[in-house]
Amino acid sequence: MTEDQQLIMIVDDDLGIRDLLGRFFREHGYATVLAKSGEEMMLAFDKKKPDLVILDIMLPGDDGLSLCRKLRVKSQVPIIMLTAISEEIERILGLEMGADDYISKPFNPRELLARVKAILRRSSKSSDEAFDEEHTCFRFAGWELNKTARRLTSPEAIEITLSSGEYTLLLALLERPQQVLSRDRLLDLTKNRSAGPFDRSIDIQVSRLRSKIESDPKQPQFIKTVRGGGYVLATTVERS
Repeated sequence: MTEDQQLIMIVDDDLGIRDLLGRFFREHGYATVLAKSGEEMMLAFDKKKPDLVILDIMLPGDDGLSLCRKLRVKSQVPIIMLTAISEEIERILGLEMGADDYISKPFNPRELLARVKAILRRSSKSSDEAFDEEHTCFRFAGWELNKTARRLTSPEAIEITLSSGEYTLLLALLERPQQVLSRDRLLDLTKNRSAGPFDRSIDIQVSRLRSKIESDPKQPQFIKTVRGGGYVLATTVERS
């Protein structure tokens, strides 16, 4: 592994899938670390500190949902869940627990690669990119998002932890205040893909974000639902 290589952790109890994805990502310039169980994953995670985790839901022992929850306690590393087509409830739970995206089996490795690239572009910008962003801070209703430090601070000066997906969604809304953004538009802005017929990932990310910034998430004052339209950040935003 070279210094400029990003490290992908692949967690799946299927040896064929592990090896296939390991070879595929190495061929495309990534370093990889493979694990067949939650126990192996946690041991390797602390030692290797991967840039992104590809995590299968169906694992022996602790399943992928439990492992996603454990990772979120200690890290905001991007997580992509691997799910079976029939596991809609599991996909929803995975997103609620902080996964950044999911892809259903069987899948095309090139689609998975595209998702990995999109998430890593958002979550680990180079210093040049950070400079180009002019160190922007967004302020709204006493809240502050420091774009360079990727840090959200409440009106009480408490730092609020955001997953990669929550941060990207909040940034997309802050950059377009008072604009109605459809679910398809938000998916394009945050995940570089369009919505499938039953895709609820944006709704779940909005729900998670509301739970962190709204005083009453059931009656949101900031991120409001527009019936038939999508969502709008209904507050004034200042940049500095």
